[in-house]
Amino acid sequence: MDNHPRPNPDELLARVQEEEKHQARGKLKIFLGYAAGIGKTYAMLEAARARLADHVDVVIGYVETHKRAETEALVAGLEIIPRQSIEYHGVPFTEMDVDAILARKPQLALVDELAHTNAIGSRHPKRYLDVLELLAAGIAVYTTLNIQHLESLNDVVAQITGVIVRETIPDSVLDQADDIELIDLAPDDLIQRLKEGKVYVPEQAARAIEKFFRKGNLAALREIALRRTADRVDDQMRAYMETRAIAGPWAVKERLLVCVSPGALSERLIRTARRLADGLGAEWTAIYVETPNNANLSSKKRGRLERILHLAEELGAKTTTLPSDTVVETIIKYARAHNITKIIAGKPVRAPWIELVRGSVVDQLIRQSGDIDVYVISAEAEPAPVVETREWQPHRPLRRYLISLGLVAGATLLAAPLHGVIVPTNLVMLYLVVVVIAAIYLGRGPAILASILGVLALDFFFVPPSLTFAVSDTQYILTFVGLLIVGLVISALTARVREQAESARQRETQTAELYEFTRDLAATNGIEGILQAVITHVGQTVSWEIVILLPEGETLQSRAASPGFELSESEFAVATWAYQHNQSAGRGTDTLPAAAIHCRPLKTPRGAVGVLGVKPIKPIAYLTQGQVRLLELFGNQAALAIERVQLAEQARQTHLLHATEKLQTALLDSVSHELRTPLVSITGALSSLQEENSHLDADQRRNLIETALGESERLNHLVGNLLDMTRIEAGAVRIKREPCDVQDLLGAALDRVGEHLNDRNVTVDIAPALPLVPLDFGLIVQVLVNLLDNAIKYSFPDTAVEIGASVVGPDLQIRVADRGIGIPPGDLARVFEKFFRVHRSGTPARLVPIVQRTAKFDKYFRVQRPEKTAGTGLGLSICKGIVEVHGGAIKAENREGGVTVITITLPAAKEHSV
Repeated sequence: MDNHPRPNPDELLARVQEEEKHQARGKLKIFLGYAAGIGKTYAMLEAARARLADHVDVVIGYVETHKRAETEALVAGLEIIPRQSIEYHGVPFTEMDVDAILARKPQLALVDELAHTNAIGSRHPKRYLDVLELLAAGIAVYTTLNIQHLESLNDVVAQITGVIVRETIPDSVLDQADDIELIDLAPDDLIQRLKEGKVYVPEQAARAIEKFFRKGNLAALREIALRRTADRVDDQMRAYMETRAIAGPWAVKERLLVCVSPGALSERLIRTARRLADGLGAEWTAIYVETPNNANLSSKKRGRLERILHLAEELGAKTTTLPSDTVVETIIKYARAHNITKIIAGKPVRAPWIELVRGSVVDQLIRQSGDIDVYVISAEAEPAPVVETREWQPHRPLRRYLISLGLVAGATLLAAPLHGVIVPTNLVMLYLVVVVIAAIYLGRGPAILASILGVLALDFFFVPPSLTFAVSDTQYILTFVGLLIVGLVISALTARVREQAESARQRETQTAELYEFTRDLAATNGIEGILQAVITHVGQTVSWEIVILLPEGETLQSRAASPGFELSESEFAVATWAYQHNQSAGRGTDTLPAAAIHCRPLKTPRGAVGVLGVKPIKPIAYLTQGQVRLLELFGNQAALAIERVQLAEQARQTHLLHATEKLQTALLDSVSHELRTPLVSITGALSSLQEENSHLDADQRRNLIETALGESERLNHLVGNLLDMTRIEAGAVRIKREPCDVQDLLGAALDRVGEHLNDRNVTVDIAPALPLVPLDFGLIVQVLVNLLDNAIKYSFPDTAVEIGASVVGPDLQIRVADRGIGIPPGDLARVFEKFFRVHRSGTPARLVPIVQRTAKFDKYFRVQRPEKTAGTGLGLSICKGIVEVHGGAIKAENREGGVTVITITLPAAKEHSV
């Protein structure tokens, strides 16, 4: 029996899905080194020439030769994509032309200096983002990188070399590399190359050797590069063994939680957590607990916090912000709920006595963590924090302190008449009331001032000896201390409750806004309603101008926007990029950050369904981290609502298509039958006449010819009806109005049906002095012919067909009546629909549907008459179309005695333009 552990199916599926994604992406190979001058670019060019020899399409996107002859020799013969020129403050810069490479679409592009910062005005602020876009387009990339440019190693490199590297890339870029080739050179050899001028010019080389390129620095950086490459090989080996169920000492999955704050130490914590996560192969999360005290951070601290959380996301962490009153309890609760195994926190930087008074978060974490390990990271290597200097603004805080002083003075004036009536110790309550009022309405500082001033006022004015701070009775000292302590405690607690209430109010406002938004989305089923809800609620949340773009064909179209907001050409380009790449772009992002608009794709599991764009009313404004998260939440809800409407429309279209296919099949069956019947008669008659040995006399031949002629007319009438119905539905019927006499109209119709009357009696009742009516004579005659033909077919042979005309108000009414079985009351309105026929016999009429009868497809039912040759059910439908084109109406009704009356109403005087 095989005792080897089997691979986890979920992990296998995730790995297969990841491999499928990689199939569509280009392959990334990084030539990794520990310093400039060790030959990364040279090795990359050599590898590229080898691929070129294998008939791979290779281009140079960006290579910096530094005028080294051997490097320039390798560049010769390779296709170079011209760089784009970007001007910033009048100074031209050259950068890699991403669009030109995408248009050229080679198999392999060479991009030097992966950590390079692009000139302002480029699509991306960093070159590694350009490389990621090339990879997403399916283009393989060779690139170069020094180990000190990894973000997680930034503080370590600064500690080793004393130099803070400003150009860094997220570690996730290195993780995405399909291949890493370490380019190594002994430190002594590199220093020798520097002295020989093969790396920098002599003056630069001398300064480099003194500062960065010291042997100890190079040895340490070399070790870091070797270790990082070895870790990558180990990860690949472990993945290979897990995929193939090779036995090994697999460790339990670790999960790290790093606690951050707006302090400067948090960046060090983030980088340390990333390195620790790499070493343990662990998932990690950065958590920030927002207490009421931190709810109203200054703009600088808020900006620093957002940068810290963004850094954590760049380095591969999940980030979460939780509002709470208690930091430690919230962290521990989150850690236990998410199976965290290790917590990383920063060493306290406050004075020990402050920690003793206010308590230490780290100490509480250690005591309450239980079986969760707590790592405490030192802040000794951190530079001294920059003290925020604020301009003195006396009109804001000073006003509150002055009000606090006035409250104490008011309490003193109120206590003055009571002095001598009650003992001074009871006057303490007045000052405590002042402290509570100050804490509720003015804040913590004014409340503390009120506590101190209350003690001083009580001592100076009411404790003997009066008007001096001297105390004759030492018992009052205990009163003063008690008043001060109680005042301070009350002020702190009241101010804390006030801050908590304000924080809860803000959260309640956000929750209410989200609730109203989701309720509005659920209440509407149309795209326009959803878009309007998004514009309204997002605009209220961020107070920016809003636009929503949805795809129409191959391009995006603006479907809703704030009043007066129109996209410029450059802003539309940002939105298009965000939609095509399914990534945020524009203001505050890593793509086109100089743009005035911030665009986010409306994502669903099936892909992007549109783009949400927001533009600040004030040009200097940027979205805060909280606003970005709210915007993302609003966008996700809007995307799901839009997808819901689109899916409902697709389902409706699919259902309609299915019904249409059934209708087409039924129509084909019906029409083919109707066409086949006269064709069979015609073919039979003509074939009989064609036979030479047929013994037909003259009467038989004449009967056959008449049969063929009659069936030909029937066939012609059938095809004519189909063509007329097609023209009416296509809106191709054009009427030519001219004054017509009603008697002439009825006479022409009776002449057309004369041969079908078969001695039937026709009663004509025309009102006297009828005016000339503007209408299309030929079309209305066709309508009357169809009505008379129906009346003759579906009435008893010994009954008369009645036709009458009169003027009713401004309209002309023409009535055709017959005496037969009649039409079921429920079918009177439907007899004018296409392919609808009523089954007539001696029994009550019944419907015989072509397709399954539903309310949506009632128009596809038709009248069937078994006792006579049935038509296609188009005659009355054609009548209805022609009458409505004239601006009139047609209806059917039953009267007593089996009388069916069809009435046409036409405008008698006013012409209708068509």
